[in-house]
Amino acid sequence: MLHRWLLSLALCLFVPFAAIAQTSEPIDYDLWKSVATRAEAAVDGEAGTNEVFETLRTRIVNFRTKFAEARLLNAERITTLQAQLAALGPVPESGIEPATIASQRSEITQQLAKLQAPVQVAEAAYSRADGLIGEIDTIIRARQADRLLSLGPSPVNPGNWGVALTDLSNVVNGLTAERRLFSDATALKTLRETAPVILLLLGLAAVLLTRGRRWVVALDRYLRTFGRNGSEVWGFVLSLFAVIVPFLGVVALAFALVATGMLGLRGEELVSSLPVWAALLFGARWLADWLFPREDEDPLIPISVERRRAARADIYMLSFVVVLRSILDTLLSFGTISDVTEPVLNFPLTVLAGVFLFRIGQVLRSASQVVVDDDGERKVTTFSRIMRLIGLAAVILAVVGPLMAAIGYGQAGDALVEPAILSLSVLGIVIVLQRFLADVYGWITGQGVAAREALVPVLVGFIILLSATPVLALIWGARIADLTELWSAFSKGFAVGDSRVSPSDFITFVVIFVGGYMITRLLQGALRNNVLPKTQIDKGGQNAIVSGIGYVGIFVAALMAITGAGIDLSSLAIVAGALSVGIGFGLQNIVSNFVSGIILLIERPISEGDWIEVGGKHGYVRAISVRSTRIETFDRTDVIVPNADLVSGTVTNYTRGNTIGRLIMNVGVAYGTDTKKVEGILREIAEAQPMVLANPAPFILFSGFGSDSLDFEIRMILRDVNWSLTVKNDVNHQILARFVEEGIEMPFAQRDIWIKNPEALVGDT
Repeated sequence: MLHRWLLSLALCLFVPFAAIAQTSEPIDYDLWKSVATRAEAAVDGEAGTNEVFETLRTRIVNFRTKFAEARLLNAERITTLQAQLAALGPVPESGIEPATIASQRSEITQQLAKLQAPVQVAEAAYSRADGLIGEIDTIIRARQADRLLSLGPSPVNPGNWGVALTDLSNVVNGLTAERRLFSDATALKTLRETAPVILLLLGLAAVLLTRGRRWVVALDRYLRTFGRNGSEVWGFVLSLFAVIVPFLGVVALAFALVATGMLGLRGEELVSSLPVWAALLFGARWLADWLFPREDEDPLIPISVERRRAARADIYMLSFVVVLRSILDTLLSFGTISDVTEPVLNFPLTVLAGVFLFRIGQVLRSASQVVVDDDGERKVTTFSRIMRLIGLAAVILAVVGPLMAAIGYGQAGDALVEPAILSLSVLGIVIVLQRFLADVYGWITGQGVAAREALVPVLVGFIILLSATPVLALIWGARIADLTELWSAFSKGFAVGDSRVSPSDFITFVVIFVGGYMITRLLQGALRNNVLPKTQIDKGGQNAIVSGIGYVGIFVAALMAITGAGIDLSSLAIVAGALSVGIGFGLQNIVSNFVSGIILLIERPISEGDWIEVGGKHGYVRAISVRSTRIETFDRTDVIVPNADLVSGTVTNYTRGNTIGRLIMNVGVAYGTDTKKVEGILREIAEAQPMVLANPAPFILFSGFGSDSLDFEIRMILRDVNWSLTVKNDVNHQILARFVEEGIEMPFAQRDIWIKNPEALVGDT
């Protein structure tokens, strides 16, 4: 049974590459007719075993592949000739046309017919082959269904037990009778000649089986003394060696036993299977220890410590049951047995397998990893829910499988229990591999254990699970032929307009687009860091050039990728027109902002670093994107402004072109103050400021008579308006100091109160 699964897996992995590696060869249509005729006769009479049909199908699939290639023969030349005929136009209704055109039309028609002849033959042969493959698949699937649903002898019927035990006894007796005894002179001579090799192999097996695992554990502890960096990765690698080393010991033991020459042919075949059974036992232990680790380790499946311990024991016992089943199948293949023997002898092992599968399913159903969302609500993770569903499925199959076997549907029972065990093993390996690759990613990036929750390991785990899908399909009864048909359909691709996009076209598209995108980014980096800084272009212009090249580069990369992949989108023009109407109505704001962003980059009314005012908000422009512009206000908050508002609205740019700007400060003094003296003091203070330009010189304006003060304005032109607050602060400090020094009174609010009836405030005398 195990050999069949390994062979199926190897074929599953080999078939796609074998299909790719096929080379074009001339098609032998006579041989094809012979094969097709034979296949049609077999299909009509449903004569032949499944192996015969599978062989016929394989040959037909090879022919079909050649026919598919032949259908594309001279495709470009045929397209050219058809375009030439279309250029000549239709034949006039009168049938009379110039001799030159008629001659050219006749010549092109003959060439076209000659080129299309082999294509039409290949098309007909392809249709015939494809139909035969479908009929063969129907027959094989029907036979598989009949075999699974066939009712056989019940293993719980005591009347069948005696026959089964007798057959088993005969097989074992035949195996022991085949042994070569020590009294056999030839066998003794062979044993003496191979004794040194046998002893060496036995010694090696004893050392590897008794000490090998301890050596690996000691090496693991030694490596951990160097620190935690990469310890999870090395721990995984060494755990594999903990399986490989004793496995090599079993291999050495098997070679030693076979080398004795005392086992006989059947005995040697039985011993040759020892490494396979050892691999099952050691592998099950390795998988159990990783999925359900000890108390001080992080479990891959979130369950309690007690259930982890029980799960490890159940996996160990289940692996023993699987090995016993394989041993029994090997023994029964050595002799002729009755129809009741195999169901009766397999039934106890099926029940045991169901029991341990049931217990493992119960463990999986207890998975309970809880996370707290943003609202503070506790929720079970998706992984835990998936584990619970898998556990529920395992429990159901563990009950239904043995029941069906007890009734007499042994094939159906085995088709439920065995695939369930193998599927859980594959899923367990996927989980372990995902954790290992996450640890590798954490080791490389320096994130350590925290990388297990990153996006990259999750995507890698999804890819591993997707890659394991064909294996799971084989486990649950899919044939290699079914997978090849799926691969063939996948290779044909899907239709886009009048074109068909195949996986190779998609890969071509991705490669060209990614290449163009990377070249665009490299060009942007070179311009931003090396070329544009050496020019006289201002910073805003440099950013506009870099952004524009980015948009153009991505557009050109997408166009080149579509052209390189051979995708013809002309037939999608109507759909694109309909979408444009939808965009015009439903996405008009987004499109408006996008166009406005392009206008901002071209006209550059604002640039990154400018101090602007829009919608009552002051701040610096930090980034101009396709849809919006990010402004950082003076209180360090970000304001996202749609580009359409910047283009259609009123925007004040305080630093457009240069940073020179005017600062106006209001100053008031008390009535009675010498205004000329105040004007002189204010002019001295303004001219002393290093940020104030001397030309034009600061101007002091006696602006008017206020209700409480004599009002003045200081008008200064600053070299950099961004320093206006600092200048204003310094000027105010100096004004206060000079006014105190000169005895100038600062104004305060004055009010005259008129009392209409003052006599009311005077009391009686």
